[in-house]
Amino acid sequence: MAGLLKLYYDFLSPPSRVLWLSLKLSKTPFEACPVALRKFEQLTDEYKKINRFQKVPCLVYDGFHLSESIAMVRYLGDKGQLSEKLYPKVLKDRARIDEYLEWQQFNVRMPCGLYFIHGWLYPINGIADKPKPEEVEKFIKDVNVCLESLERFWLDNDFLIGSHLSVADLFTASDISQIKLCQYNVNEQQFPKVAKWLERVREASNPYFDEAHEFVYKKSLQAAKAKL
Repeated sequence: MAGLLKLYYDFLSPPSRVLWLSLKLSKTPFEACPVALRKFEQLTDEYKKINRFQKVPCLVYDGFHLSESIAMVRYLGDKGQLSEKLYPKVLKDRARIDEYLEWQQFNVRMPCGLYFIHGWLYPINGIADKPKPEEVEKFIKDVNVCLESLERFWLDNDFLIGSHLSVADLFTASDISQIKLCQYNVNEQQFPKVAKWLERVREASNPYFDEAHEFVYKKSLQAAKAKL
């Protein structure tokens, strides 16, 4: 089985972490194929044959290539390669998670992703200067709106969709964790539900969650120390 399913990923990529975590938590054998984004390995001609969009993650299963993370989750679910707790087969339960996955693209991934790209990724790679204070303020405001929405609409239970961990939680926790690199940490007083939920997600998916986020933890800690 391990030779049939390959995951191309980099832990710098939130969706990569989600797919890796989902497979690990599901105890699904797979071949781990790291692609070093910081070395631009995704731009090689060799990788272009694997993923024509030259991004991560990418799934190859019995010669079938997929390049979008949510499509991968749905495909793996249909193939019986994901835990039904993470991504259920029961139609209404799955529809509720799919509803969330569609919602989070613009309401979580976009604000967190824009902050990460402009607040950390571009400056550290010399593509652009660090954002101005007023720009940072706008990024933070948009992220706070995202967290307010999570508190209001999605966190009446222990997890985003019901009482147990699902891929919905993994996608969102990974995106929010990413902006630790920008020195953004969830304010427990302002967003108590989100803060407690993040801890539950981490506990429910460890030791894999910490392994997947090791780079994020390390770099965010280095940046915090540099400010002292």
